[in-house]
Amino acid sequence: MSKIIGKEPSMALYETILQLKDLDECYRFFQDLCTVPELRAMEQRFDVAVLLEQGMIYNDILERTGASSATISRVNRSLNYGVDGYKDVFARVPPAEKP
Repeated sequence: MSKIIGKEPSMALYETILQLKDLDECYRFFQDLCTVPELRAMEQRFDVAVLLEQGMIYNDILERTGASSATISRVNRSLNYGVDGYKDVFARVPPAEKP
């Protein structure tokens, strides 16, 4: 399940996330859980994934999001060779609701 070598993931966090009731509760939980830079990094990676999925090119994504080329490449690698987490979410979220 985990790609982190030598460490089994704690499922408690993921099980807890599934129990969140609404957007506000989710937002507040992540505000408590993460630092501002951690949240911004996750938000930026998700935005990059959406734009890559929409077919936008690296330079335009860099300009629009401020993400580094390394971040864009890493997200692209996850989209193409990851465990389909992004693809599963994108299949459930109508295009109008994506950022």
